[in-house]
Amino acid sequence: MAGPDNRPSGQQPSGHRVLFEFTQLGQQMRVAAIDEATGTEVVVITPLTASRFQMQSLALGKLRRRLGIEEPPPPPGPKPAKYA
Repeated sequence: MAGPDNRPSGQQPSGHRVLFEFTQLGQQMRVAAIDEATGTEVVVITPLTASRFQMQSLALGKLRRRLGIEEPPPPPGPKPAKYA
């Protein structure tokens, strides 16, 4: 899995361990994310062309919303240009 650069990993900042299960269904991938502490499970369906990171990120985001865990803020983007 991954680490401190906000990639999905088995151990989340909330202290919850998350398990991922991948099942191919034709041209799609079923990804289940399970919170080990509560047993809460969410499922997302993704295209096979998505990367493993993208699949896990989507499932993890859905699980966090289900558990009410606040998402980390997105990195600041470029400031809009000022026109004279």
